[in-house]
Amino acid sequence: MLTYIAKRLLLMIPTILGVLTLTFVIIQFVPGGPVETILAEARAGAGGDTASYQARRDVDAKQVEELKKLYGFDKPPLERYFSMLASFAQFDLGKSYLRNKDVWSLIKEKLPVSISLGLWTFLLTYLISIPLGVAKAVREGTRFDTLTTLLVLVGYAIPGFVLGVLLIVLFAGGTFLDWFPLRGLVSDNWASLSWPARVADYLWHLVLPLICYAIGSFAVVTMLTKNTFVEEIRKQYVLVARAKGLSERKVLYKHVFRNALIPIVTGFPAAFVGAFFASSLLIETMFSLDGLGLLGYESIVRRDYAVVLGTLYFFTLIGLVVKLIGDLLYVVVDPRVQFGAVAK
Repeated sequence: MLTYIAKRLLLMIPTILGVLTLTFVIIQFVPGGPVETILAEARAGAGGDTASYQARRDVDAKQVEELKKLYGFDKPPLERYFSMLASFAQFDLGKSYLRNKDVWSLIKEKLPVSISLGLWTFLLTYLISIPLGVAKAVREGTRFDTLTTLLVLVGYAIPGFVLGVLLIVLFAGGTFLDWFPLRGLVSDNWASLSWPARVADYLWHLVLPLICYAIGSFAVVTMLTKNTFVEEIRKQYVLVARAKGLSERKVLYKHVFRNALIPIVTGFPAAFVGAFFASSLLIETMFSLDGLGLLGYESIVRRDYAVVLGTLYFFTLIGLVVKLIGDLLYVVVDPRVQFGAVAK
């Protein structure tokens, strides 16, 4: 077990290096950069007439050189690349070019929103999909099975951001009804509300984003649960249990349930991270939720490469660690799995 964990940890290093190297190389060929963004925003804010254009251009040339020196863009790309790797090896993600904050501080600031959305999406998906999948397995081939399969597959086929636009138009004051809030995770007067009203306000703001987040996961978890249970129900030990006179309920929940849940339980960590990060960029932008997705989107648009590379490193590291945890759960849930034998 320890040998397997050590090998997996060592394999994370080339994976992270590959992701960071590829992103760094792509950034070198992208037109524009943080220096140009800062100057463009300064010009847009300053305004001015034609007579002052030449003077502003001379000042801009001096500012460009100063900004390049400040952010290290006066150094060769290779030197900046190795400097970035050395910093990331010490978990120093650097400082944002445009926000004047450490990248770690920005991640910690935005993380609660993304964790909140990911946690609720994860709970909602599994609390609904597992019972639905079990019900579909027990009623395989019936009208209920066919109808629910059609519904979950239609939901799976609709992208989350497309559904978000539809929900905003229908229920958030876009054209028809104004039942749900359009922006943010809480109301502006949230701090002045009582605790029950705060909880209600928070959950009310979550309704539309959670539907967009969870709609795609419903089909995956539901069909995985159904297929796993159907496969287990057809095995010999189930026939033996029935032959012994056990009730169908006892056969299902005492024998089938434990074995069928192995692939589902071991997928919990990956599912949580998937709900945590997947589709967050567009959905957080659409509903003005100040999380990691919106941070990443704004950083890409404004060419804040320190934040882009820092958040990418963070996401990659979390994803690899969670994948390892998911694999180790196989041993916890199913002791028959021996990683030592696989490693040999």
